[in-house]
Amino acid sequence: MEVLQSPTAWVFIAALITAIATGFGAIPFFFAKEFSPKFLGSANALAAGLMIAASFNLMAEGIAEDATMTSFGVGIGLVFIVLSAMFLERHEDIQFAHIDKLAGRKMLLILAVMTVHSFTEGIGVGVSFGRSESFGSLISAAIALHNIPEGLAISLVMVPRGVSALRAMGWSIFSSLPQPLMAVPAFLFVETFSQYLPAGLGFAGGAMIWMAVSEILPDAAKEISWNRIAIIVVLSLIGMILFQDLLS
Repeated sequence: MEVLQSPTAWVFIAALITAIATGFGAIPFFFAKEFSPKFLGSANALAAGLMIAASFNLMAEGIAEDATMTSFGVGIGLVFIVLSAMFLERHEDIQFAHIDKLAGRKMLLILAVMTVHSFTEGIGVGVSFGRSESFGSLISAAIALHNIPEGLAISLVMVPRGVSALRAMGWSIFSSLPQPLMAVPAFLFVETFSQYLPAGLGFAGGAMIWMAVSEILPDAAKEISWNRIAIIVVLSLIGMILFQDLLS
């Protein structure tokens, strides 16, 4: 019980909850084995819209601290994801979960983006708790809710291609495990990590926007019209704006 009274333990638990929340994105796939093309297209558009909105929120937080560092992070995030995509395209022998090569490449790419950007979210949790417990709880709740559409995006890539809902949930949670791992050192050394947080927020935002535009929206366009995609994306942006206002 004394361990649970430690601030460090609470930081770890809060970040672990944000990681577990990513698995919630797979829940719809436990209740149906097959989904209509329109549902999959709409779900991909929703996931992309929420990811884009979350990315802009991350970058806005970074800009409030240091616009130059945030911009630098966005550029590095773009370079990272483009080089990762090129690497996977050149190594066609890489497979994932016994899925065909093209789909396996997409799965690995989205997992890589989500996992790497989770490092930044973990730092965000730790730094926010370093400022105050109430602020840390607020940021943790926001990140946890942001993680759900990320888990949905991962599941949308996996489940329709033969991966079970349970495994998709496991991979979704795995992609967010850097959050509890990074939250504790960021909390203990808050001043050091605070300096680099804007760049990390920009990195995460840039990488996720690329993923949404380059990989997820084209998947949606295979099933539904671009007009419907645009409507869903705009509505998801509105929903995220209202959510952020509710938390502030």
